[in-house]
Amino acid sequence: MRSHLLNDTTAESYRRSVTEGVERVARKLATTRSPFTGVTPADLTPVVDAVDLDRPLGDASAALDELESVYLRDAVYFHHPRYLGHLNCPVVIPAVLGEAVLSAVNSSLDTWDQSAGGTLIERKLIDWTAGRIGLGPLADGVFTSGGTQSNLQALLLAREEAGTTDLTKLRIFSSECSHFSVQKSARLLGLGRDAVVSVPVDRTKRMQSVVLAAELEACRAEGLIPMAIVATAGTTDFGSIDPLPEIAALAAEYGAWMHVDAAYGCGLLASPTRRHLLDGIERADSVTVDYHKSFFQPVSSSAVLVRDGATLRHATYHADYLNPLPQALGSARAGGTPSTLAEQIPNQVDKSLQTTRRFDALKLWMTLRVMGADGVGELFDEVCDLAREGFELLAADPRYDVVVEPQLSTLVYRYVPEAATSPAEIDRANLHARKALFASGEAVVAGTKVDGRQYLKFTLLNPETTPADIAAVLDLIAGHAEQYLGETLVHAAS
Repeated sequence: MRSHLLNDTTAESYRRSVTEGVERVARKLATTRSPFTGVTPADLTPVVDAVDLDRPLGDASAALDELESVYLRDAVYFHHPRYLGHLNCPVVIPAVLGEAVLSAVNSSLDTWDQSAGGTLIERKLIDWTAGRIGLGPLADGVFTSGGTQSNLQALLLAREEAGTTDLTKLRIFSSECSHFSVQKSARLLGLGRDAVVSVPVDRTKRMQSVVLAAELEACRAEGLIPMAIVATAGTTDFGSIDPLPEIAALAAEYGAWMHVDAAYGCGLLASPTRRHLLDGIERADSVTVDYHKSFFQPVSSSAVLVRDGATLRHATYHADYLNPLPQALGSARAGGTPSTLAEQIPNQVDKSLQTTRRFDALKLWMTLRVMGADGVGELFDEVCDLAREGFELLAADPRYDVVVEPQLSTLVYRYVPEAATSPAEIDRANLHARKALFASGEAVVAGTKVDGRQYLKFTLLNPETTPADIAAVLDLIAGHAEQYLGETLVHAAS
């Protein structure tokens, strides 16, 4: 079994196995004609259940053959131009190269003695991102598993900085379109059921700063503490960006921690033409970025950044076997300080909610070293331009109602039949159309609710998608919806 360990004696076997895997995936990518096969759980479950994990195949080629039937054949392929569903992006090749390297070397980014140069690369990228945001010379941060963890850590820091042990008094303000992880984080942090105050949005789906101001004043009048304001720079449903300058001013006035969830909109940091849409983000106390969305990185690649690196101490714990406190105390007794020791031994675990952690930063490093920031930003600009064209198509199409002009690359709309139909019937027609389209495998779109009604959603993160693809998918949706309505009428008549 030692022949399967990656080391100096198995390097050639490693090369052959990985090469074969890469060649198979490359062939699959080159020959995929739709984003999905339409396989159902009922179809695929027996295939996976039939695999006996206690009887190994003993051969990488045989395992790859089996993988074709249990995964590769029916995977949902985000690189296909008619995948228009969730916030999943096609990935850039330099990042995939970085993924291959980091998986093989397998550094763990918790302590210096497990990662060495990897630690410095991650820190360099944190400094680069903080510089793009404009957080200032004291800024710091750490890579995370995704936006949910980044938001959780930011709100943990906000809770600790609020300076009270009475958690029932703490309030978090976020828009009604903010990510569900805000509410989830509040519960995980032990805050009360009413801790999150949902602020209404305007017709463009941006937080209403006037209402926010009134809610903050009411909070103060009730003797409660405005712990944090979460502004969203790219809501999941609409891609809307909250009014960051106005929110920053209110956060300063009421002494609230300002967190910007830019998991989606962080691609604007690299945009040659749209960076101004994030004006005001530089005043945040913390920022979430998901490189695995608008920087076209493989999952996972995310970070949380803070204006004052000292606040990361709230996530710091010491373990004798890992990052022992006595070292820091000994350094202080010798005339140094814990902070100077941290500079000498840069243990990233001191900043993170995680201990063992992948070297995900390498993917972004390779991307920037090969493509440059402008190259990434131009790709994001392309999908934002595409969303504008898609909006014009929808606005000109009498079959569809489109909710709001896009700020980023998301379009929310629904099919409205020409014949008078009840709102509930329209909801069912749109829901059926989405499911039928997914079952056909021809395209993938997402769905959501707007004012309680069923809508569909294009999340455009593939620069290879064209207006013609959007038009074709709209025709497919209309066809499925009309078929459903026709069958409903026939059924009712009978």
